[in-house]
Amino acid sequence: MVRPYAIKAKKRNNREEKYDKEEQEQDEQVEVEERGPAKRASIEKPTKEVEGEEEEEEEGKAGTDELVGIPIAPSDKKTNKNGVIFVLEKASLEVAKVGKSFQLLNSDDHANFLRKNNKNPADYRPDITHQALLSILDSPVNKAGRLQALYVRTEKGVLFEVKPHVRIPRTYKRFSGIMLQLLQKLNITAVGKREKLLRVIKNPVTNYFPVNSRRIGFSYSSEKLVKMSKYVDAVGDDVNLVFVVGAMAHGKIEPDYIDDFISISGYPLSAAMCIARITEALADKWNIL
Repeated sequence: MVRPYAIKAKKRNNREEKYDKEEQEQDEQVEVEERGPAKRASIEKPTKEVEGEEEEEEEGKAGTDELVGIPIAPSDKKTNKNGVIFVLEKASLEVAKVGKSFQLLNSDDHANFLRKNNKNPADYRPDITHQALLSILDSPVNKAGRLQALYVRTEKGVLFEVKPHVRIPRTYKRFSGIMLQLLQKLNITAVGKREKLLRVIKNPVTNYFPVNSRRIGFSYSSEKLVKMSKYVDAVGDDVNLVFVVGAMAHGKIEPDYIDDFISISGYPLSAAMCIARITEALADKWNIL
């Protein structure tokens, strides 16, 4: 007599189905138990917390779309009075391909490269521009909101604008990276925003000066030696002052848009020291402490 294998197989299948159903029922009970307290917790949460979480999620999504840039420094922009404009001329900011990468040339790191290309290493001093920018942006005149604009023109004629509320990196290495990015991409945006803090603009720089502006250049070789505080006090309050300072190691600036060429010391001064004297005189004139 043949054994009914088919019948036994059906019984086994039925048993397995029962076990599967029991396991599924147990899993469903566990899921229901886990969802229960979660739902209670979500119901017990106040609406303000839920709204705050939604705002945080929206901010996180918006932050991922923004470009990485540099931070913004706080400043007082409530004043509507006339201010000051600085122009740094002949800044030594030149990019070249050294080895396999592009770098901002300087006399310390690229002396051999510059000599091989028949260039004087002493002319490549981007640190002068770095020090001058820090001197302007860290001044009480800028913190009080009286710095209207800041422009830099390189030795090659590239003109770019620096926003007064930008926070320039303190170390030269980071500053070099920012300048390299600016000269290659033509602009640098703020962290978490679309505002362009540094951007390359079209020449000439006189297109961006106010109508009632007085353009003053500085040079040690000038025959007009003045005391900066008295010179600034003699200028009317309705005039926007434009100071043009050289950001090179040696030489003289000779722009054709300067109204007055003066010297403020009987000794040669660095760009940062010259700017410090200018901002100190302006702070005294405008009672900025």
